Amino acid sequence: MSPLIKSVLSTRAGFGLSVLRIFVGIIFAAHGSQKLFGLFGGYGLAGTAQWMESIGLAPGHLMALLAGGTEFFGGLALIIGLLARPAALGLSFTLLVAIFSVHISNGLFMANNGYEFALALLGGTVAVLLEGAGKLSLDAAITK
Repeated sequence: MSPLIKSVLSTRAGFGLSVLRIFVGIIFAAHGSQKLFGLFGGYGLAGTAQWMESIGLAPGHLMALLAGGTEFFGGLALIIGLLARPAALGLSFTLLVAIFSVHISNGLFMANNGYEFALALLGGTVAVLLEGAGKLSLDAAITK
């Protein structure tokens, strides 16, 4: 196995980070399915694209596809623990965009559409990015 692949798939984390990764992955997969498919009360790709255009993220269709795809497929990657570090990197970037383009002006708390929830998810994705997927992951199984 090449050193690059081994460094991407390796993990220093134990079972605790595996639990965190799975729960964060479920949240992201659900949010991505709202954006892409209109599930769970979401607006689907067309509605999300229109909203993204309205807040200045243009072209809206591309931004909705990138955000929704990263959330959905990145969330699935976190759930199964396959390529968790690259998924966490993409999700971290998506969260930073959400925080600074939508939530920061509303303050911290969710009651005012603040960045509280996004910041908590960012903590989870950064933990996976730094530590790896944990013992209960396909990444760990592949590197053994």
